[in-house]
Amino acid sequence: MLEVRDFAIERSGLPVLSGLNFSVAAGDALILRGPNGIGKTTLLRTLAGLQEPSAGTCTFPPDEGAYASHADGIKTALTVQENLAFWGDVYGNAVPDAIWDWFDLGDLRDRFAGTLSAGQKRRVGLARLGVIGRKVLFLDEPTVSLDGFSVKLFTQFLRDQHLASGGIAVIATHIDLGLDEAETLDLTPFATSVSGATDSDEAFL
Repeated sequence: MLEVRDFAIERSGLPVLSGLNFSVAAGDALILRGPNGIGKTTLLRTLAGLQEPSAGTCTFPPDEGAYASHADGIKTALTVQENLAFWGDVYGNAVPDAIWDWFDLGDLRDRFAGTLSAGQKRRVGLARLGVIGRKVLFLDEPTVSLDGFSVKLFTQFLRDQHLASGGIAVIATHIDLGLDEAETLDLTPFATSVSGATDSDEAFL
């Protein structure tokens, strides 16, 4: 379980969100909503442990969290297969045979990532989530650059592979992913200061 209690965050030294209390059970997803700049990215990064909260606690099983932004985080000089193998090596996992079907990458396996379209690169970036084996995913606008078919593929992966195996996902998105079973958390009531600064666009995992 992911459990967040009395949580508050800052961005560039300014308070952004406070008073957050929620939990997400194994096999469940939580969708974060709110206007641009409210702090969705900062919250995800803080929940994932990439920066410290200004107050409160976030607990989940040790070494099971992963953060992925809407940047693709792929190496353009490597093929698609080499990119996924790289992430498998980092996390000590083999690349699942089924991943080519999960993300419709079979025909792109030997293509250099730098030659792919924006949507194809995004699918490769998301396919890393099926390689790293982490149970708690913090996902920032994961469907950027994806067409409707690819959004459905990603949702199917989340539901049938990640969540069905006891995983957790906390997702910031402005679109309807079709995860009707997921809870939604509107961050607007928890906003303490909305500055002109934008959230980071880093591709941490």
